[in-house]
Amino acid sequence: EIATAMRNTIRAKYWNEAKGLFADTYEQKSYSQHVNSLAVLADVVKGDEAARVMSRCLADTSLAQATIYFRYYVHNALNKAGMGDQLLDNLQIWRDQMALGLTTWAEMPEPSRSDCHAWGASPNIEFYRILLGIDSAAPGFRKIRIAPSLGNLKEVSGSMPHPAGKVAVSYKIGKKGDLQVRIELPAGTGGTFVWKGTERELNEGISTFSIP
Repeated sequence: EIATAMRNTIRAKYWNEAKGLFADTYEQKSYSQHVNSLAVLADVVKGDEAARVMSRCLADTSLAQATIYFRYYVHNALNKAGMGDQLLDNLQIWRDQMALGLTTWAEMPEPSRSDCHAWGASPNIEFYRILLGIDSAAPGFRKIRIAPSLGNLKEVSGSMPHPAGKVAVSYKIGKKGDLQVRIELPAGTGGTFVWKGTERELNEGISTFSIP
């Protein structure tokens, strides 16, 4: 009840209908990727409206831009809004660091305060949770939800450690656009595979199937 009341209060005080965004302050003089990403993650906006908010977050360069560490929240908000396919298109800031010759991730763009910052490594999580789509769906990871967001990739595979072993997935987009899937789940687990509105039950062991 408290959470619902807070969401309603945030909506009433900070939502700007004309901009389609949440303001940083009650005076609505400043706007940021930060506040709007958190609004999506906190379910202040949902569904198609959340997708519109995140689209504006990416397109409107007048918003205060998230630095490297906060991109974790931006990317998770994109995924929650059904826009996980855009993850790979929003990693330029990491490509820029590689072009500078960095071998560990910075805290923020140049001028950087730290060139070895754990928060800057969030794509290491996002590649598994968003791109490969592997996530826990029950306490102790006893159930597994797999909802890949491949972007423009045609083939990708990987595995994630699990308390009972590992979760391994492999995806390939066929010539006709069908998705060919191979999933391996640890013993004693099960879950759900989600792809473009289609859901399929998963059991322990190896599952192979194709989705048009």
